[in-house]
Amino acid sequence: MPLSVIFMGTPEFAVPTLLAIAGHGHHIAAVYTQPPRPAGRRGLELKKSPVHQQAEQLGLEVRTPVSLKAPEDQLAFSSLQADVAVVVAYGLLLPQPILEGTRLGCFNGHASLLPRWRGAAPIQRAIMAGDHETGVMIMKMDKGLDTGPVAMAEKISIGSNMSAGELHDRLMVTGADLMIRALGALERDSLTLTPQTEAGVSYAHKIDKGETRIKWDQPAETVHNHIRGLSPAPGAWCEMAISGKPERVKILKSVPVDASGKPGELLEGQLTIACAEGSVRLLGLQRAGGRAIEAEAFLRGATVDKVN
Repeated sequence: MPLSVIFMGTPEFAVPTLLAIAGHGHHIAAVYTQPPRPAGRRGLELKKSPVHQQAEQLGLEVRTPVSLKAPEDQLAFSSLQADVAVVVAYGLLLPQPILEGTRLGCFNGHASLLPRWRGAAPIQRAIMAGDHETGVMIMKMDKGLDTGPVAMAEKISIGSNMSAGELHDRLMVTGADLMIRALGALERDSLTLTPQTEAGVSYAHKIDKGETRIKWDQPAETVHNHIRGLSPAPGAWCEMAISGKPERVKILKSVPVDASGKPGELLEGQLTIACAEGSVRLLGLQRAGGRAIEAEAFLRGATVDKVN
């Protein structure tokens, strides 16, 4: 029989899973998502999350608690009498009464091969670390941070030039399919849970603005991974002297090249910057207030004198 599901998610990454659950005939008792946030240049508008918008289009009940710690919120959750809660990038910690508030528990779709990259930014961290492989895991949640037993996993190769945005889009589709398979196994009472190993644990801490600046005194491969791991958002950046004036520019795409020079030196060619070992050629850039453009178009409108 179809399951009664509480869906809990917020960003675009969670939308395909919500659509897949609805499309496979499960009953969605309610959708939990982060409250609308200030948006617009002045922050005067309140913007609903992508999951909120999609849930309303599906005619589903949407709940946006600021926290799930209050007893009345926990009672409201358990009173739905759902079979299972599905959690994908929700953004709130789930207290024990919520974890135990459905018949079968809470199952999370996490974008890494646990126990590697537990935490908030597994996609970016995997690329920044130069990993060649990642994936999605369906995990039954417990009180720890992404420490629960794993039900299903799907691996994905990370190409040497793949950006975080590209990997995000692949993983969100893979994760939706994997969650549907997990719910099907739950229906049949055939889902097997395997405890995570304690070997190889690493944490994907939230990206801090202070670490987004490019450091040219690192090897070219490290710089390249840094750039693609933060592309398209929040974006790695450097300071360029354009026609003599310093300007902060986001670097969205690059490629390592076999050239050498003093770290940060602008070499001859199409925006090639020397690193501690080798160099990187900048392929995609974005000036403040502008749109993302290719290097050729960038150079038609800017003369770069220096890079810091």
